[in-house]
Amino acid sequence: MTKIEIVSGFLGAGKTTLIKKLLKEAFAGEKLVLIENEFGEIGVDGGFLKEAGIEITEMNSGCICCSLVGDFGTALKEVLEKYAPDRVIIEPSGVGKLSDVVKAVEAVGEKVNSSVTVVDGQKCNMYMKNFGEFFNNQIENAGTIVISRTQKMKEDKLAKCVAQIKEKNDRATIITTPWDEIDGKIIVNAMEHIELDMHDDHHHEHDENCTCGCHDHEHHDHHHHDHDHHHDHDHNHHHEHDENCTCGCHDHDHDHGHHHHHHADEVFSSWGVETPRKYSEEEIQAILKELSDKDDCGIILRAKGIVPCTDGTWLHFDMVPEEYELRHGEADYTGRICVIGSMLNEEELKKLFLL
Repeated sequence: MTKIEIVSGFLGAGKTTLIKKLLKEAFAGEKLVLIENEFGEIGVDGGFLKEAGIEITEMNSGCICCSLVGDFGTALKEVLEKYAPDRVIIEPSGVGKLSDVVKAVEAVGEKVNSSVTVVDGQKCNMYMKNFGEFFNNQIENAGTIVISRTQKMKEDKLAKCVAQIKEKNDRATIITTPWDEIDGKIIVNAMEHIELDMHDDHHHEHDENCTCGCHDHEHHDHHHHDHDHHHDHDHNHHHEHDENCTCGCHDHDHDHGHHHHHHADEVFSSWGVETPRKYSEEEIQAILKELSDKDDCGIILRAKGIVPCTDGTWLHFDMVPEEYELRHGEADYTGRICVIGSMLNEEELKKLFLL
C-alpha cells in the first residue's frame, strides 16, 4: 500500500529543504515518487531535487488547488500505477490550499497518510495578517506543523508563533526544535502518529484560565515592532487594506460560507524566464538586495533561480522577504528565474534582471 504524504507550506517556508532531510534520514532505501506543483510558468525546484534521484512530475500551469484538480488526479493515478512506489510525497504550490489538495487525493480514492505544513516562524505573523486566506488554510488542515528557522528566533517570539498556530489548529503536533538538531525519523514519527490522535479527546481543554498561550495571539499585534515584518505597516510600499480590498487579506476570518473564496491566481502572480545570460555574484547579490528591500517590482514573496555565473560556475539563489541565500550549485540546461508575489511589475523585473 503506497503511503501518501503531503508537505505544504507558504512560499519560501522550507518545504524543499524538509523533503530533502526526510529523503536522506527517514525514507532512504524506499521507492519514492515526488509530485511537485509549482506556481508559475518556470519550475526551479525540480532541479534541486533531481540530484536525489527522485522521479519528478512538475506541473507548472497553475496550482493543484484550483485549475489542476483534474490533472492532479490523473497524475497521481498514473504515478501509483506506473511506479507502485512505497511512498508518494506531494509538494503543493506555496500558495495552494491544503484542504483542496487533500480533497484531490481523496477524489482518486486514496487516503492521505500524513499532511504536514511548514511554517516560517519569523514570518508567521506577517503572512497571517496579509495572506490569511491561504496561509491559515495550510495551518488549519495540517496534522503536523513544522516551524522552520526556529534557531533564529527568541523564545518569546517562538511562543507567540506557537500560540497563533494553536488558535487556528489545536490538534496538530507542532515541531519547534531546530531541524539540524533532530533526526528526520523523529519528524516522520510525529507526522504518522498525529493522524491517529487527530480526533481524540485527550488534549487538554482550553478555557479562559489556560496558560498554554492559545489565547494570546491577538493581544500582541498592536505593539509588535520587530524589524522583520516591515511589509505589514510600511505604507510607502505596501498597498492599503480597506473593506473594498480584493487581495484576500480580509477573508481569513469569514469562511462561513457567505464569503467567496479566492483562487491563488486572483491574489498572487508569478514571472518566470529562461535565459542564457551570465551573472556575476555581485550582480545577483545586488538584485536580491533590491527585491528584498524595495517594492518597485511589487510585493515579492519569493524569488528563486539557477543561473550561469561569469566565472564558469552556476549560481543557485533563493529569496523570501528580507532574507536571501546565494550558493554555487549544479549546472542546469539553461538559466531559470522565477519570482512570485502580489501585484508584480514585469517591466521592472526585466530591467532589474538586466534582460
